[in-house]
Amino acid sequence: MNFLAASNYAAVVRPLQILVMVVAILFFARIIRVATIQVRPPDAVVGGRRRSQNLNIEFIEPLERSGERLNIDTALIIGRSSECDLQMNDNFLSSRHARIASDSGELSIEDLGSTNGTYVNQQLVKGRVHLERGDIVQVGGVLFEVVR
Repeated sequence: MNFLAASNYAAVVRPLQILVMVVAILFFARIIRVATIQVRPPDAVVGGRRRSQNLNIEFIEPLERSGERLNIDTALIIGRSSECDLQMNDNFLSSRHARIASDSGELSIEDLGSTNGTYVNQQLVKGRVHLERGDIVQVGGVLFEVVR
């Protein structure tokens, strides 16, 4: 009876060990693949053509401006004041709320001491923050997405 129990144990455990090893190998292969993509230089050739680095912002909210795209040449100040480059009538915006700057097509944002803060991907902006494609920017009740 002891011999039979030992052989059943080996018949069950050995395939499980192999399965765990295969899953571990696939996991590490995925990590290596993601890491190689992440370390690629931003101007890498993709699909036989050079990627464009010009980032823009596109309105998500307010809904009446949804899909509207803003090209930023040098800088854009957002706020309620008529002196702002992008003046919006939003009670949650400060008079001079935030500044989005473009440096060779790369975007960054900084809060200008607003009351309600500026957020990128739901994280409060402190200082100047680099923006990437797909980032969601919130200033007051206004939402933007960073797009190419």
